[in-house]
Amino acid sequence: MPSAFDTSFAGRAYPPSEPYEVGRETIREFSRAVGAEAGDGLTAPPTFPIVLSMHAERQVIDDPGLGFDFSRVLHRDQRFEAVRPVRSGDRLVVVIEVLGAATVDGNDVLTLRGLVREADGDALVCTTTSTLVSRHEEEGR
Repeated sequence: MPSAFDTSFAGRAYPPSEPYEVGRETIREFSRAVGAEAGDGLTAPPTFPIVLSMHAERQVIDDPGLGFDFSRVLHRDQRFEAVRPVRSGDRLVVVIEVLGAATVDGNDVLTLRGLVREADGDALVCTTTSTLVSRHEEEGR
């Protein structure tokens, strides 16, 4: 069965997410969840931007024109490039870009970049890159 995955989405950018205000308790909860020192909740662990970028990535994943089957996804890669630490009180937005959309060995591969920026000044805080693979069902199963 041919894939409905539209590889022409490569290169698209989506509108910025709604502003997200980073709170001390959110930083503490995330820190505990990933086994990092929770501290005073003023500075987030370096992987904290995943909270924002995964939420913003839903714009792409839920886009019916893309045809990406998230129910069969394997998370292949995740990278973070921090410009500065995320701190309590930051108001951040994320713009998601589709870096790549391809079918490889019968599986759909989607690479997304999240530009995490200050909502009030547009300064870049962090870049996230996620690669997701939607596995196709093997025939006869």
